[in-house]
Amino acid sequence: MTLRLTTVSVPVKDQQRAKTFYADVLGFSLLAENPMGDGNTWIQMKPPKGRAGITLVTWLDKLQPGGQQGLILETDDIKAAHAKLKGRGLKLKPVVDASWGRFATFNDPDGNGWVLTEIAKKPKKAKKHK
Repeated sequence: MTLRLTTVSVPVKDQQRAKTFYADVLGFSLLAENPMGDGNTWIQMKPPKGRAGITLVTWLDKLQPGGQQGLILETDDIKAAHAKLKGRGLKLKPVVDASWGRFATFNDPDGNGWVLTEIAKKPKKAKKHK
């Protein structure tokens, strides 16, 4: 049996405002935008790299805007990503060095918390010569 995480629900107040933020600021692409009935719309987006994406939800009573925390976006170059996102108007905390790598946090317009990370590269092992 194979299981994959494909989509995480991100609770928002206004789907169109959130869609604009995720597209214009974070560079996510729109995978689907379909009516679901009862005035709800399925909006599914994905970051430029990676397999898992998000859906912008307004219909889950127990998941309120700002209630999703600790979502992680990984980058190969946090300094460049931080500067680029800041240039697009995103308010990020400064980059912090940790034993496992580096990170900076930010919130989407609804207060959902994200962590931008760069995992420390493992040193290459020296080849043994015979």
